[in-house]
Amino acid sequence: MQITEQMEEILEALWVAREEKNTDCLKLAWLREMPDTRMLKELIDERIVERCGAEEIKMTTRGAQLASDAVRRHRLAERLLTDVLAVRKEMIHETACQFEHHLHRGIDQNVCTLLGHPKTCPHGRPIPPGRCCEEGVRIAPQAVSPVSHLKPGQTGQVAYLSTTDPKRAQLMLSMGIVPGTHVKLLSNFPSLFFELGESQFAVDKEMAKEIYVRIESA
Repeated sequence: MQITEQMEEILEALWVAREEKNTDCLKLAWLREMPDTRMLKELIDERIVERCGAEEIKMTTRGAQLASDAVRRHRLAERLLTDVLAVRKEMIHETACQFEHHLHRGIDQNVCTLLGHPKTCPHGRPIPPGRCCEEGVRIAPQAVSPVSHLKPGQTGQVAYLSTTDPKRAQLMLSMGIVPGTHVKLLSNFPSLFFELGESQFAVDKEMAKEIYVRIESA
């Protein structure tokens, strides 16, 4: 059976609900994309979802994998639209919903590699890893890379910050490291020393791995 775009939307809604509610058994009322009776029957017949209560369903192993793939494509599309195409924030979700269906298996790996295997979408939600992430594949030049990948003399524009540590994020922001700012690496040993506007800063290598930039010059 071919998985339709409507089915993928349902699976994405189930995945997001599971993230938000932290439970496998999900109430249908929680879903933003509600399956109609016919669609729900098809999903159950294909063993993509199963009932776990009168008004509750959960994804099967197969369903969870399909949902993971769909969510991965959507969030990679959001990352691509934000980091490379500079699409306005208010247009990202709707555009990604249309764009994700064109990221077929294989193409999504190329996009992921191009972006440097990002771990989160622009909204901070985790991007399910693909085989390319697990194998560290680098089959195309990366459009967005950690600032630690810059060579002395190279410049880049900050694309996004990838940290779950609030204190570290606050430190970056206090230094003026925000999306859109330009940095120039001056030295990468013993710590990374770079120029930001008229100021110069040093950060350790762990923090440098969390600052993603679009490389601008050699």
